[in-house]
Amino acid sequence: MDSRIQELIDMTRIKFGLHNYYLQRHSFRRDVNFFNETVYRFGMEWFPNQVTEQEADDSNPEGTASIEINVQSRKFESAIFVMGKTYAEEGIMFANRNTEDIIKWVEDETGLKYGEQFQIHKEEEGEVHFKECINGVAVSPSGSIEVNFDQEGKLTFFAVHGQFPSKEIVKEETYLLSFEKLEHLTKEQLKLLEYPSFEQKKLFPVYAVEEVYVTNDQMTKTFEIFVDVRSYLQIDKAIYWDKPINGLFDRKELNWIEDVSAEQAFSCETSPDSFPISKMEQEKCVIAVSDFLRQEYLKDNGNWILKTIHRDKGYIHAVLRGNKQDNRVFQRKLMIMIDAKSLQVVNYMDNKPMLEVFDQFQAPEKVTVNKEEAFEKMKELFELKPYYVYDFEQKQYVLCGKLDCDYGVNASSGDVIALDDL
Repeated sequence: MDSRIQELIDMTRIKFGLHNYYLQRHSFRRDVNFFNETVYRFGMEWFPNQVTEQEADDSNPEGTASIEINVQSRKFESAIFVMGKTYAEEGIMFANRNTEDIIKWVEDETGLKYGEQFQIHKEEEGEVHFKECINGVAVSPSGSIEVNFDQEGKLTFFAVHGQFPSKEIVKEETYLLSFEKLEHLTKEQLKLLEYPSFEQKKLFPVYAVEEVYVTNDQMTKTFEIFVDVRSYLQIDKAIYWDKPINGLFDRKELNWIEDVSAEQAFSCETSPDSFPISKMEQEKCVIAVSDFLRQEYLKDNGNWILKTIHRDKGYIHAVLRGNKQDNRVFQRKLMIMIDAKSLQVVNYMDNKPMLEVFDQFQAPEKVTVNKEEAFEKMKELFELKPYYVYDFEQKQYVLCGKLDCDYGVNASSGDVIALDDL
């Protein structure tokens, strides 16, 4: 075995006290974060010594330790004991089971500082959940850390997700926003939408806030941009064609699993997913999307807008939205997967089947409340909270206010309702 791999295995066995375990399998994987950096991880699955074979359904047996380490930083990013059962001896133990000890362990394990880079989100019996922050201010997209332990205080679950950026890419500012300054924007963000109630099988007309981030200079940043965690290329092109293509589209099976070698991992070879999409590739992707639509969606000429393209696991994903949107909460979306080498469409996902469920719902009642009346009922319920948001153009975290509201107004009855209750 490669001595570098053996070193990671030995380090893991000692750190987590896996002397009653044997290593069943291991592998490397790589991802590209939204800083466009290639990150390699080494994953291991350790079986308890008393387990001699895999479960019949190929699931891992109780007590299995699934552990993953960042190859470059040598920091563990997850350690999960199946079913919350551990047979580890002299492993990670929180004898007093108090939050202060757990915070100190997380700081030591991650190199992060409590209060500056992460803070408590919630606590439950045997669980502590943290969320990412920048000097106590929330972050988007948000990272998280979770620690679980059993009744003896033994670690049973640990996972770190997110970027937790260094100070160098944080644009520190003084928060200057207030609701009074943004009242005009608040009215603009109030939309009349049809919300589905799955329990009642009914659509409700509701005035609700379309959440948005606002910079100190009152520039708006849409929420959708910041929920993705990868680099993307904005296209915003409506797709038209002269004539359709006859014949059915040949859907191909996708391969999401990369075969990553130790040499690639230890040398931190740059992933092709981090390469920029060239002008030529952009043009060929537009042609491939157009050819696909005029073959599989031949009646939809001009009905789709190609919003973005981005790389993922050897494919280029093209995200399309319907050109004509209705006022329902969930909108039509099409994801087209293009082979990054041939630049030909190989597969696609359409959310139409999910949306068709709502066609069986009872239609919304007549609207009797106007937007101004709804705003007056809701204005005391709006939330404006500071957030550090990653701006892909500036390649920095910038301070924003997140304008949102957990409530809406039923446009037929005039009642103020909690959106989570629908």
